[in-house]
Amino acid sequence: MSIYQDYLKEIEERKGEGLHPKPIDGADLIAAIIAQIKDTDNEHRKDSLDFFIYNTLPGTTAAASAKATFLEEIILGKESVPEITAEFAFELLSHMKGGPSIEVLLNLALGEDAGIAKDAAEVLKTQVYLYEADMERLENAYKAGNAVAKDILESYAKAEFFTKLPEVPEEIQIVTYVAGEGDISTDLLSPGGEAHSRSDRELHGKCMITPEAQEQIKALQKMHPDKSVMLIAEKGTMGVGSSRMSGINNVSLWTGKPASPYVPFVNIFPIVAGTNGISPIFLTTVSVTGGIGIDLKNWVRKTDAEGKTVLDENGDPVLEQTYSVDTGTLLTINTKDKKLYGNGEELVDISAALTPQKVEFIKAGGSYAIVFGKKLQTFAAETLGTEMPTVYAPSKEISHAGQGLTAVEKIFNRNSVGTATDQPLHAGSDVRVEVNIVGSQDTTGLMTSQELEAMAATVISPIVDAAYQSGCHTASVWDKKAQANIPRLMSFMNKFGLITARDPKGEYHAMTDVIHKVLNDLTVDDWDIIIGGDSHTRMSKGVAFGADSGTVALALATGEASMPIPESVKVTFKGKMQPHMDFRDVVHATQLQMLKKFGDNVFQGRVIEVHIGTLPADKAFTFTDWTAEMKAKASICISQPETLIESLEIAKGRIQIMIDKGMDNEIKVLQGLVDKANKRIEQIRSGEKPPLAPDSNANYHAELVVDLEEIVEPMIADPDVNNDDVSKRYTHDVIRALSHYAGEKVVDLGFVGSCMVHKGDLKILAQMLRNLEQAKGEIKFNAPLVVAAPTYNIIDELKIEGDWNILQKYSGFEFDDNAPKQVARTEYENMMYLERPGCNLCMGNQEKAEKGDTVMATSTRLFQGRVVADSDRKKGESLLSSTPVVVLSAILGRTPTLEEYKVAVEGIDLTTFAPPVEDLVAIA
Repeated sequence: MSIYQDYLKEIEERKGEGLHPKPIDGADLIAAIIAQIKDTDNEHRKDSLDFFIYNTLPGTTAAASAKATFLEEIILGKESVPEITAEFAFELLSHMKGGPSIEVLLNLALGEDAGIAKDAAEVLKTQVYLYEADMERLENAYKAGNAVAKDILESYAKAEFFTKLPEVPEEIQIVTYVAGEGDISTDLLSPGGEAHSRSDRELHGKCMITPEAQEQIKALQKMHPDKSVMLIAEKGTMGVGSSRMSGINNVSLWTGKPASPYVPFVNIFPIVAGTNGISPIFLTTVSVTGGIGIDLKNWVRKTDAEGKTVLDENGDPVLEQTYSVDTGTLLTINTKDKKLYGNGEELVDISAALTPQKVEFIKAGGSYAIVFGKKLQTFAAETLGTEMPTVYAPSKEISHAGQGLTAVEKIFNRNSVGTATDQPLHAGSDVRVEVNIVGSQDTTGLMTSQELEAMAATVISPIVDAAYQSGCHTASVWDKKAQANIPRLMSFMNKFGLITARDPKGEYHAMTDVIHKVLNDLTVDDWDIIIGGDSHTRMSKGVAFGADSGTVALALATGEASMPIPESVKVTFKGKMQPHMDFRDVVHATQLQMLKKFGDNVFQGRVIEVHIGTLPADKAFTFTDWTAEMKAKASICISQPETLIESLEIAKGRIQIMIDKGMDNEIKVLQGLVDKANKRIEQIRSGEKPPLAPDSNANYHAELVVDLEEIVEPMIADPDVNNDDVSKRYTHDVIRALSHYAGEKVVDLGFVGSCMVHKGDLKILAQMLRNLEQAKGEIKFNAPLVVAAPTYNIIDELKIEGDWNILQKYSGFEFDDNAPKQVARTEYENMMYLERPGCNLCMGNQEKAEKGDTVMATSTRLFQGRVVADSDRKKGESLLSSTPVVVLSAILGRTPTLEEYKVAVEGIDLTTFAPPVEDLVAIA
């Protein structure tokens, strides 16, 4: 059967699912379609024309290359297609976003036919996705006296590709749709369990919220065809949990506007809102798609006559509504005075959603066009030797004389490019920064590769020290979806220049290590900036930002990222940690004590600068990882010199293992990191460049001192699924002491794994088994215990140190890389499962607990349906705690009492932590 017949068969299958034909990206299929277009008698010619015009993916896909070449032949008169005139061919090229289309346009613009060259130049003037090779062609032609090249460069120098775009409307009419009450996780917008379909945008769009919600949105659109639907998190924050580009893609698909009539299922201009605004990492994706993210502030704390907050019977603040945004409410966004109106009355100031930079993103159809446009304008002006006119809103550069720098301000100043002042910049400044390390994870990786193709990128930027493509989110089950997607992803990323978890040629054993752990090792400088395609990109060296797949693609292609310098909250510790406490309890207590002190979450949208002192990077990662759930933008660890050196030595060893496996590439990226680590260690030892530390006179938004003396029993993050107030369910702010459960709460499954655990956690598990075996003679699990080490290194080290034997002894299942599972587990026996390194239950896209289970886990995710779905009998719960609590809960089949817990951990060296002897600061 021909490839076109196969495509028709697939189309029929998709019709059964209510789907349109899948967009075309392959060379063979588009070649068959072009051949049928040329054959005027072909029975499939009309459909082939439609597929060619409306259903071929742009950028650097193989299909885009063939499409651009065919359009070039039509323009040159080498091919004749009555339905595609030369004028229409130029229009189609203008929508193809770089790569082969730019090459064709340059061929025509710099060719011998003056008429064609003029037309091609006019199209080129609207394009921004030019890379070095394209710009070099223009520069060489200009220097050779080509008048058309000069004309194009003069247009670029004026940034006419931006200035000639339609202005953003002064008024935007909207109709509201309340997607949920309380925090809305990106899992609701793009469920982790549907990660395999993310690159198929139309198919993936069907998983947003519920089918009922999708019908309600369609009904609103039908009733209000002239208005945009605004998706709302009532009494909560929109987009918590992760950046999830697929989440905003789904919102755009249902509520946005088509980016181009010739590119299917790519929409822009979504409008989202939340009572408490938009999660900072999700807000980035809103900008990528040229959307608007609004902080509604429509519920406020009720106060009494004395101005004091009124509390309910549980001691929580009582909220009262200042204005309604119930589904179907008609509102107006005024982009000029930056206000939200209802019935002609001002409701709230939304200036933060409509900064000059964000309005530019809206005008340009997304932030990428602005990034590439600025680069192109700079190149053109420099080539012509002319002054560059001010077209874009000037970057905000804030400098306070006499004020020192926080740690994040120092990192941003060190890595910034293109600033107008030589003064140190403080929080609030808009900064372009060079990126050192980039991470792409496997369930967003296909989207990242699509973004790279769409922006016509073909090779990683030389600015980037290293980039890594993981295989951890699909490590649990090597099913048909993974077998189809992952090799293709690894091949693309390997060719692009990334270090890949799987070798496309099969020359080294696949590594499914959790991406955050790998990036934590690849970061070998405490002054580095890291961008990763996951919300838990939170390194304990340098500063790391979780990002959407598009921002990851931009960092890979350009080696840069743009963002305001965030404010910081300083966290230090005092007192002595109890020997029976785990560091995970310190992490949870930090959140609890913060909320107790400030009332509101001062971490949200800010960098948490934690003065961790003597805790090595692996263990400190437990804190930085959790900062994503604290809704922080990022986290920075301030370490003592010897601790940082120890962390760098560990990282070097782990990188060497990757080199020994054969994972390094031709340009020796991994060896370069080892060399960089050695240089940094020497700088620290010699005193040439001490560890990163804030200035003594740095300014913080807030400061928190965590009292270790107050942490006397294990702390558990509870989803509180039965809270009468829906808005308080599934947040990470309900932190409870173990005694709250009085040893009576049934636990159906335990999970030790995810990026929150390190080698020490697995050693704790092993020692608990030994202790219980010695005390009772036999260990009986009253609930299943799923164990997934985050990395193979940990397993190898446990084997050498004798801990893996005891785990094997009590396991009823042990992973086998030579015969990986091909079907996800849905039922569990009361035994221990030693699963493959990777995300496992925490990701929720492959393995899940049984519906309705109460799960005690070391992971970070407690969102509804993530680790465990609801059943008819009860709601699923994912309670988060330390490794010893999880292990004991699985053995007992219930939460332990404090006394049972203390006996179980007696004599075990839990994570030892003590505050730094002195505050680590640099003298300003």
